[in-house]
Amino acid sequence: MALQTEIWIKSIVDGLWPEDSFMSKAVNDDQYVSNKTVHIPNAGSASKVEMDRSQLPAAYKKRTDSEITYSLHEFTTDPVVIQFTEKLQLSYSKRESVLKEDRANLVNHVAEYLLGAWAEGVTKVYETTGEAVKAHTASATGQRKATTKDDILGLMAEFNAEDIPQEGRYLLLDAFMYQELITSLSNNEMAAFQACADLKRGILGKFASFNIMMRSSVLRYSSEGALKAKTAAGAAADNAAGLAWYEGAVSRSKGEVKMFASEGDPGYYGDAYSFLVNAGGARRRTDKKGVWVLRQAAAA
Repeated sequence: MALQTEIWIKSIVDGLWPEDSFMSKAVNDDQYVSNKTVHIPNAGSASKVEMDRSQLPAAYKKRTDSEITYSLHEFTTDPVVIQFTEKLQLSYSKRESVLKEDRANLVNHVAEYLLGAWAEGVTKVYETTGEAVKAHTASATGQRKATTKDDILGLMAEFNAEDIPQEGRYLLLDAFMYQELITSLSNNEMAAFQACADLKRGILGKFASFNIMMRSSVLRYSSEGALKAKTAAGAAADNAAGLAWYEGAVSRSKGEVKMFASEGDPGYYGDAYSFLVNAGGARRRTDKKGVWVLRQAAAA
């Protein structure tokens, strides 16, 4: 049976920005991709407004616009071989299983990169204020302050102060921070939270204007406040963090998805394939509004 390249590529494309993923809650910059570089135009300052202007003619000026650029990166899967005997014994289910696993792994790597790209350089940090709980990042020891509803209310105030629209706010928490948050809610608050759930889109509930989402891990910071790469070794003083953003303040883009296939490979006695996708993202505002980090604070 042939590899059916068009069907397999479409399956990867459809799965890369699933509706239940935080990655879809951003501006799609595909139209700005040019030779693997994305150019996002940013308008300059608005014109000055003067009441009861007394001097005419008014002074003319030019508006200076700017742009944010970021590059797409290649994400590739290791080649996988499906031998002829496996096709005979296992039929098409082996292909489907392999594709499902590779797609999930590819999406996870793109997601982790995108989180880092959105959080890189963010200086707006709100620290947790709850009671002491056990640290939960890899190799971390001691206690951290729990995530509570008061912290989300504090983030809401910060977003309000930046004039961020009420609709389109998202907060992504890791599994432990999410559990701490819902534990702090009253019964009535929990009922209202769950009433706003949209599980098909990955939204578990809504509180203090934020659509709350969750994944196993989000961000990790050193005790000095530096964002740590996903592959960096854990340390005793590391702090977990979530990310709050307005969907119009962050970008994501995807280039062409390519499938590389070798059918009837004589060295492996079967078919081999691999996938490549170009993807990237960044914060899209030069004024840096609309993105905050919710970071654990060390407990005394």
